Amino acid sequence: MSWYKPADVGFAVRAKLADIGASARLFARLMLLLPASLKRFGLVRDQIHFLGNYSLAIITVSGLFVGFVLGLQGYYTLQRYGSSEALGLLVALGLVRELGPVITALLFAGRAGTSLTAEIGLMKAGEQLSAMEMMAVDPVRRILAPRFWAGVITMPLLAAVFSAVGVVGGWIVGVLMIGVDSGAFWSQMQGGVDVWLDVGNGVIKSVVFGFTVTFVALVQGFNAQPTPEGVSRATTRTVVVASLAILGLDFILTALMFSI
Repeated sequence: MSWYKPADVGFAVRAKLADIGASARLFARLMLLLPASLKRFGLVRDQIHFLGNYSLAIITVSGLFVGFVLGLQGYYTLQRYGSSEALGLLVALGLVRELGPVITALLFAGRAGTSLTAEIGLMKAGEQLSAMEMMAVDPVRRILAPRFWAGVITMPLLAAVFSAVGVVGGWIVGVLMIGVDSGAFWSQMQGGVDVWLDVGNGVIKSVVFGFTVTFVALVQGFNAQPTPEGVSRATTRTVVVASLAILGLDFILTALMFSI
């Protein structure tokens, strides 16, 4: 007894390919709408405030505690080899290369990504997007593009704040609590962190994650079923898809950056 029909499989594959194609066309439109978004930068600025300012608290607190943990774990590991003075270098490299962009992107997906999906999904459920089309207003240009570019701009800024606060957290634990020499902490960091190789790669990661998280959130909201259950499922998919995409892209980017 057959549990499926070849026609059903073909229909599912065709529908998935159609969704991928529609998402690719939407991404291309958002990229082409960059000049229009910059002309009306007030819309982008408002979304930067909405996405960045309201995410700042969780980013700051998380960065501080991640710095605490890095300071503790790094000290106990380096102490075995008599290299506790390199604690500042370990904390800084761990944050700017890896933990800063990745954890910030995951938190950004959970805080700002879900907000974007729910907002767009509720606008679709309330037929506000259809009403805009009836008034000859392009919802992609007016609603999606400012939010997309605001997310791309906000993500690197939040990652920088996370890394900076994390370094301060590592300094508090390593220098003030444990007793590592403050001069060694900062001098090792200054001498070992390369601006272009380490900080630059972290910035590239955060920009890529900003594109990914914001686009996933907007696509899920824009394609959500116009019902409460549909918006709820779209919000859940945003977190799942964005988180998996962040982790996968992190591996790919790390392999490319540090193999050159």
